[in-house]
Amino acid sequence: MAIRAECDNCGYKYKLKDELAGRKVKCKICKAVFVLPSTAPAGPPEPAEESPSGQPVYRYAERPTQFEFAVGDSENIERISEHIEQHCGPVETVMHELVSDMVHIDVHVVKPTPERNYYTLVTSGMSDRPMAAPEGAEELRFAELMLSLPPDWKLDEASLEDGANYWPIYVLKMMARFPHEYQTWLSWGHTLPNGDPAEPYAENTKLCCALLLSPILPDEGFSQLVIDDEKTIHFFSIVPIYQEEIDLKLSQGTEPLVEKFAQAKVSELLDIRRVNVCKKRSWW
Repeated sequence: MAIRAECDNCGYKYKLKDELAGRKVKCKICKAVFVLPSTAPAGPPEPAEESPSGQPVYRYAERPTQFEFAVGDSENIERISEHIEQHCGPVETVMHELVSDMVHIDVHVVKPTPERNYYTLVTSGMSDRPMAAPEGAEELRFAELMLSLPPDWKLDEASLEDGANYWPIYVLKMMARFPHEYQTWLSWGHTLPNGDPAEPYAENTKLCCALLLSPILPDEGFSQLVIDDEKTIHFFSIVPIYQEEIDLKLSQGTEPLVEKFAQAKVSELLDIRRVNVCKKRSWW
C-alpha cells in the first residue's frame, strides 16, 4: 500500500512506499522538509460480543485518539462534487466545517427538482483517510455517506439551530468522522445507535439508530468512485431505524430487515414518522 502525502510548503502531492511512513523527507520541488503520515491502523478493535445472528457487536467508550486539526483535501472534494453532480444533480450549497477534527467533513446539498422531489445530502472528507478495515476488506477502506430529506425540510441557518431540523446533518457528520476517531470501519449493514441504550434522535421521531445500506435513489453508478488503482470511494446511504428494527437485525441479520424495507418501500429518503416494519399492529 502506498502512502499519499502532500508537501506542507508547496502542496506538491506524492505517492510513496509505505515503509517510509513517519519519516522525514525533502520535497523535490521546493526542498522543504516534511514528515510523512503513518500508515492506516492495522485493523478494527475486537468485538465485545456476538449477536444471536452471529454478527460482531462493538462497544465504544472513551475515544482512543486525540484531537487532530484537519484541512480538507481540495482535489478529493472536487472529485466527489463532480461525482454527485453527475449522478444526483447540481450541488446547490456546501455546509462547510469551521474547525475539523481528524477529517474535514463537508455536506454537499442537492436541492429538490420535479424529477427528484427531495434534498440529497452527501458527505466529503470521510474518504480523506483510510478506515481500519479488517483483513480481506481492504478495498472498503474509503467511504462517504448520503441521505435524502423531504422537499419541505428546513435547511436554512436559523432553522438548523433547532435539533429537530439539524439531527440528520449531525448523523451524517458524526458517522463520517466516527471510524477515524475510534480506529474502526463502517460498511454495508453496519449500525450505529444513538447512545447505549439507543434514544430517539429528536422529540419529533422515534428513530434511534443509523443503518448503512446501498443507495437506492441516485443514478446507477453512484455507489462507487474510482480515484486510482489503490483508492475507490464507496458511497453508503444512511437509513435511520427503530429499536424493534435493530432487534430484528441483531437476532436474524441484515437481510430479513432489508426484505421488510423493500416490501414497505423504505429507502434513504427520511420519513420521521414512517411505518415501523417490525412493530406488531393491533386490528381492533
